[in-house]
Amino acid sequence: MTNEFSIHHPEPLLIVISGPSGVGKDTVLHLMEERGDQPFHFVVTATTRPIREGEVDGVDYFFVSNDKFASMIENDDLLEYAIVYNDYKGIPKQQVRDALASGKDVIMRLDVQGAATVKKIEPEAILIFITTESEEELVSRLRARKSETAEGLNLRIATARQELKRVREFDYVVMNREGELNVAVDSIQAIIHAEHHRTNPRKVTL
Repeated sequence: MTNEFSIHHPEPLLIVISGPSGVGKDTVLHLMEERGDQPFHFVVTATTRPIREGEVDGVDYFFVSNDKFASMIENDDLLEYAIVYNDYKGIPKQQVRDALASGKDVIMRLDVQGAATVKKIEPEAILIFITTESEEELVSRLRARKSETAEGLNLRIATARQELKRVREFDYVVMNREGELNVAVDSIQAIIHAEHHRTNPRKVTL
């Protein structure tokens, strides 16, 4: 009798880390990179916003001019793009394809709007929503950053409150509690580990 079951080679996954401003998406991704537990490719986003102190071009973002970004749109070089707080941000398409072709899981950080766009383009993408323990804690974190004008801060808070309502559009939710960053990263890596053990694996076809 022929055994029809065979161990499959794990397909590379497309993982979107999202959530409102202030939940710690960058911090979560930095710790995942530092751990180096799995061969992930962390997507570098292109943006038209000015570089901030301590950031490195090509590492934190690809910082490009408005003209360059417009050219990328016209040439269909972006998987998705959007205006985020008056600046453009977008995901270079070829970077994602090359990483998937190498067999690596691809991780990208997007705002909630961008995550929804990617899910429409690639339904097999895994969407993980990062959040805080409460809305009050989120507002407190945004205020503590002190990197905005009063008007800019109010816009971020209002946007974050609306984004929290969209959590059910995501596949998973991970709470990034104050002082428990390792727990949040452990949860994300457990999700990815479990996804690689599905009997019907996701297959990304970008």
